[in-house]
Amino acid sequence: MNIRSKIFTGGLAAPKRSEGGSITVVFIALLTIMMILVTAESRALIHLRREVKFLEQQQIKRLNRPQTNSVAVITETK
Repeated sequence: MNIRSKIFTGGLAAPKRSEGGSITVVFIALLTIMMILVTAESRALIHLRREVKFLEQQQIKRLNRPQTNSVAVITETK
C-alpha cells in the first residue's frame, strides 16, 4: 500500500468530512459559552462596583456627621 492509497481511503493523512464539520460546531459552541461567561462576569463587576461606590458614600456621610456621643469640654472663665 503506497501513500496515495492511504490518502484516498481516509487514512491518517486525510481527515473525514464529518469530523471537520463537528469540530467546527464544537468550536463555535465553546466560543459562545465563553462569550456568555464574559458577559455575565462583566455585568457582575459593574454591579459590584456600583455597590462599593454606594457603601463608600454611606461611610463618608457617616463619618462627616457630628458625633452625638462625644463629651463636651466646658472651660470655666474667672
